[in-house]
Amino acid sequence: MNIDAYIAGAGRTDISRKGEKTNLELGIEAVKIALEDSGFDKKDIDGIVTNYGSPVGVDIDQFAMLTGLNTRFSTQTWNHGRMVGSVLSIAAMAVSHGLANVVACVCSVGFAKIGGVGGEKSSSEFRGVEGTHGELPHYGLSGPVSGAAMSVQKYMNKYGVNSEDLAYVPITLRNHARLNPRALRRSELTLDDYHNSRYIVEPLHVFDCCQVTDGAVCILVTNKSMAKNAKNKPVKIIEMQGIRGGREEFIFSRPGLGAYQQSDFDFKPDEWDLNIFKKSGLNHADIDGLYTYDAFSPLVWYTLERFGYCDPGDAPEFVKSGNISLSGGSLPVNSNGGLLSEGHLSGWNHIVEIVNQLRGNCGDRQIKDARFLQWGTCFGDSLIFGGE
Repeated sequence: MNIDAYIAGAGRTDISRKGEKTNLELGIEAVKIALEDSGFDKKDIDGIVTNYGSPVGVDIDQFAMLTGLNTRFSTQTWNHGRMVGSVLSIAAMAVSHGLANVVACVCSVGFAKIGGVGGEKSSSEFRGVEGTHGELPHYGLSGPVSGAAMSVQKYMNKYGVNSEDLAYVPITLRNHARLNPRALRRSELTLDDYHNSRYIVEPLHVFDCCQVTDGAVCILVTNKSMAKNAKNKPVKIIEMQGIRGGREEFIFSRPGLGAYQQSDFDFKPDEWDLNIFKKSGLNHADIDGLYTYDAFSPLVWYTLERFGYCDPGDAPEFVKSGNISLSGGSLPVNSNGGLLSEGHLSGWNHIVEIVNQLRGNCGDRQIKDARFLQWGTCFGDSLIFGGE
């Protein structure tokens, strides 16, 4: 498919732990910010894809009505970081095939309002189906962290690494957040701080777990013709691939670890994992920065291995050696500080960061001469972005 898709506007609200605004209020605010960033008028938006958060958000027709939009292409998804790539791909296909000229991708989350996913005020309706994160309530494991802890314990046993190796993921991302004035966690994080912190579910410490926050993002996806009229530099969606599914996939693991329903086997990225490079004509060395859904620290390891940046079992040393750092690293990861330190907007804040990086607007955390940036998760979905 010939992809004719550009990000012409990116809007994100402030990230908060206070739970003061509704999802609807946050979503409308994000749309307004994205319109201001793009220079477009509200009437230019003729498509919408929502990625709504907790508690359950309004339907797309209600959101369009209350926002004052008039759309001819609309769809919605359940909120989760694994939906970022899918929502952007849907929008890109819509504008490439003339189903709409400008599609607003809107994600609004209210995790602080409900005390986090799995919190007392959460609901099975929001979660879709209980247990999709590997929760096992009959064993006392009732939150998403349970599945992440199981998978990383299996990883550590398989490859002979430990929590001290894992510490370098949150420490590195915290260093990035310290350069980001809009990040929530900006204090220095040391190895001693990490090891002296409490466990949430062993071997995951509190700093291995994302924040509980509220906020919203709107990304305006359009075609080249419309993108030429944008107020700020548009960002091209160069290539994309979908999320993997099936028995061997678990959202807080990568294949081969035997987590939840998976088999235990020696994993190697297959042609579909690496298809994003084949289709784009780019290779690993061309990618100037990687952005991933880091709800828990080990997901960074898994993503690096899923896309072939490291051999299986080598990601801990790759990270520990400074390769994902903005300070001299070969592949900076989550330059905004990620969900672990900037805030949890289901990964959509990473897309805003990608746009700002390719526009050269990131100040002290700017990746020098950034040309190609990748969104990719351990679930296998990916997009590559570039400036024009």
